[in-house]
Amino acid sequence: MIYLDYAATTPMSDEALRIYNETAKTFFGNTSSLHDIGSSAARLLEICRKELAKLIHSDENGIYFTSGGTESNILAIRSLIQAHRHKGNHLITTTTEHASLYHLFQQLEAEGYDVTYLPVDSSGIISLKDLEEAITPQTILASIHHANSEIGTIQPIREIGQILRQYKVLFHSDCVQTFGKIHVDVEDMMIDSLSISSHKIYGPKGLGAVYIRPSIKWKPCLPGTTHESGFRPGTVNVPGIASFITAAQQICTNLPNEHARLAQLRQYFIRFIHKNQLPITIEGHPENVLPNIIGLSVHGVDGQYTMLECNRHGIAISTGSACQVGKQAPSRTMIAIGKNKEEAKQFVRISLGKWTTTNDIETVISVLKNICNQFS
Repeated sequence: MIYLDYAATTPMSDEALRIYNETAKTFFGNTSSLHDIGSSAARLLEICRKELAKLIHSDENGIYFTSGGTESNILAIRSLIQAHRHKGNHLITTTTEHASLYHLFQQLEAEGYDVTYLPVDSSGIISLKDLEEAITPQTILASIHHANSEIGTIQPIREIGQILRQYKVLFHSDCVQTFGKIHVDVEDMMIDSLSISSHKIYGPKGLGAVYIRPSIKWKPCLPGTTHESGFRPGTVNVPGIASFITAAQQICTNLPNEHARLAQLRQYFIRFIHKNQLPITIEGHPENVLPNIIGLSVHGVDGQYTMLECNRHGIAISTGSACQVGKQAPSRTMIAIGKNKEEAKQFVRISLGKWTTTNDIETVISVLKNICNQFS
């Protein structure tokens, strides 16, 4: 099977697996226990916190470990707005956020918050003018993803951060798809809060992290929580976190070379599509885009058919974000960039990873070419 769905999840790296096994045997104590076994686990946890802080250029005191990207998004947003509710009830996000955030903001609307959903252009980028005009004296927080999980478009995050800091609006960014793929620097990007996930970077599933700038107040979602400084309840998964940080160190160390390699594979695919004039549209921004994601529409062909045909030929791709697969409604991202419902249903996503080769790209191109010929 040729796996081209790395944006959905990644297999664990050998080193991450090795570290998990070793840590599970040696550092199995509860970090809240006062005996030596608990204390040794607590020390390892703090080392992991420091190492992750280095990778995103942040203060280690702002790092909190979670069960993954979805929980990170939910806890970060709720912890921040609960602490700043006295300032107002207005929130800002985009029409193309990950499902975990989109559904959270819908829930917050039902709870009485006023939410502005910023539109995007045909390439998936928000307007900085729209953002500035959306800010009111009642605005508490804006949540704008670093890059879209379906088409890979990267937002002008530093410029967004500058505007929000100028108006003293808290800035959360979902960096689940970008961490380890492109440079993430919370100071340079002027981010107050971000979320990342382990299983997108060859670490174990069920692990993630939140960063909140230590100078910013937040309020625990569940009063009385003791773990992770009250940020999240539940015994801390130290072996999983050690494995997560090992994977993070590996992917960030190799980031420049891997970015270049994946970008070349992506361009190889796109050049072939254009050269052979296949009825396929590459979605997203032509330049400000993640190197590992290729969002595309096969004209006149339902995305689910394309995905199933690829699967029949031993190729794993997706019809969009894994959190949306199975839904009858077309991709929100496709609708947001101007597609009608029928066009939106033609979307599929190919996402590349560390084991993707040129031969893999050529194989998927061959299958796509046959699909196009069937419907020509």
